[in-house]
Amino acid sequence: MKKYALLALAAFAFAGTADAAKYNIDPGHTQVQFTYSHFGFSNITGRFDQISGEFELDTADMAKSKISVEIPIASISTGVAKLDQHLLGADFFDAAKYPTASFKSKSVHVASAKELHVSGDLTIHGVTKPATLTVKVNGIGNHPMKKIPAAGFDASTVIKRSDFGVGAYVPAVGDEVRISITLEATEAK
Repeated sequence: MKKYALLALAAFAFAGTADAAKYNIDPGHTQVQFTYSHFGFSNITGRFDQISGEFELDTADMAKSKISVEIPIASISTGVAKLDQHLLGADFFDAAKYPTASFKSKSVHVASAKELHVSGDLTIHGVTKPATLTVKVNGIGNHPMKKIPAAGFDASTVIKRSDFGVGAYVPAVGDEVRISITLEATEAK
């Protein structure tokens, strides 16, 4: 459940290098999903339906790229209304008190031409902890329909929800939450 917060990113600082460009996240083509074990019998999957943020992409030196994302916790969707309401309540996210999750990058390590390790601050339930995302570069180039620069990435990480103060029913309900993100963005004008 900590995985939710991973997507919520605050504001961005931009490096301003000649090859860096500001990109806006396309909320219609970006998804944040989470999965956790329910009593060891099933692996529940949900998502956040809203995400906003921007990043600076430096194609000449990807290590200089930065990202900031914010996710409204109220946009949670498991496909089960009763479960959504429970997750929004005080046992878990306490969305009335902690309405957003966020992630703000601090460093980018280039592992290969197609893989990055993005480390930063993940805030969930009012608690900020370091987190690292393994990021696959899906593509960077001209968007075929919009005719503007675009970029796409898949990212993943595993967090312990109890580290963020979301520890209800641990260990019966799994503490580890797998977070998967697919993100598409276009260059800001």
